[in-house]
Amino acid sequence: MAKLLIVGGTGSIGGYIALQLRERGDEVTLAARRAPASNSPLATFPLLRGDFSTGDFGSSDLRGFDALIFAAANDVRQLRPDLPGAEVDAHFDRINAKAVPEFFRKARLAGIGRAAYIGSFYPQVRPDLCAHDSYVRSRRDAELGVRAEAGPDFHVVSLNAPIIVGGARGLMRPKHRQLGLMALGRMPEAEFAIPGGSNFMSVEALYQAVLGALGGGEKGRGYLVGGQNLSFRDYLQLYFRAAGREVALPLRSTAHPILGDVKNPAEGDTISYAPEGVDVLGYDPDDLPRAVADIVAQVREEEGA
Repeated sequence: MAKLLIVGGTGSIGGYIALQLRERGDEVTLAARRAPASNSPLATFPLLRGDFSTGDFGSSDLRGFDALIFAAANDVRQLRPDLPGAEVDAHFDRINAKAVPEFFRKARLAGIGRAAYIGSFYPQVRPDLCAHDSYVRSRRDAELGVRAEAGPDFHVVSLNAPIIVGGARGLMRPKHRQLGLMALGRMPEAEFAIPGGSNFMSVEALYQAVLGALGGGEKGRGYLVGGQNLSFRDYLQLYFRAAGREVALPLRSTAHPILGDVKNPAEGDTISYAPEGVDVLGYDPDDLPRAVADIVAQVREEEGA
C-alpha cells in the first residue's frame, strides 16, 4: 500500500484517479481549495485543504507521502469571462508557469519520491500556439519546469494529455452529461457537428498511464499520451451510437451548444497524432467507446430514459 497525494483531487480527473487508487488498496489524500460536497463519492477521503498557487502547502504538509499526482493546472474554466487579456496572461503565467514547478520543488524537498504530472497536449502538437496564446505557453513552461525537478531521488514523469472523456459516478462533468442528454434526444438543438477534430482519451486510460508513470516510465520525460483521433462529428456520433440512435449529423460552422463552451486554442483545426508510451506506461488508447457508452448509461439511468 502506498501513500499518495492528489492535487486537484476533487476534480473529475483527480477524483476518478483517487477512487481507482483507493479501490486497489492505496492510501489516498486529496489536496484542493474546497472540500467535496457531503454527497460526493470523494467526501470520505482525507483532505489537505489549500491552494497550491498561493503557497498554502509547506514542506511539513507534504512529508510522508510516497507519491504525488498533480491534476490542478489552470485553464480557461478558472477565469472570469470578462477578464482583460493582460490579466489572463498574468494569471496563466503566475499559476501554471511559476506556481506549478514551485510546488514540485517543494514536493522534492519534502522527500516525495515519485510524481506524475498531468499536462496538456497543445505545446507538443501545436508548439506554434506558444507564440501568441498565453495558456498554451504557460502549459509548456509548467511542464518544462516540472520535468526539470527530476533528480536522483525524485522520479517525475509528465503525461501530456488531450481531451479527457468519462468519469466516476457522481463526478461527471456537466459537458459530458449534456452530451449524454443529446444522444438520448433531450437536446435536439445540439444535433449537429462543427468542423475540426482532436485526439480523445478516456479517463480510465489516463489513470492507467498515471500508474505506469509512477511505476516506471523514463524519469524527467514528457509523454504525449492519447487515445483516438476523431473529427468532432465522429466523436459526437459515438454518443448517438451508444444510445442506439443512428443520426446523420449536419456540419455547421457555428458555435456548438455543448462543444462550443470550451475555448479551444486551435478552434476549427484538426489535431491528430500517434500517442506515445502506450507499451511503456501500459494504457489502452482504444478505451474511448467504452467511456462514452458509460456516460450515456449513467445519464440514461439518471433520467430514467
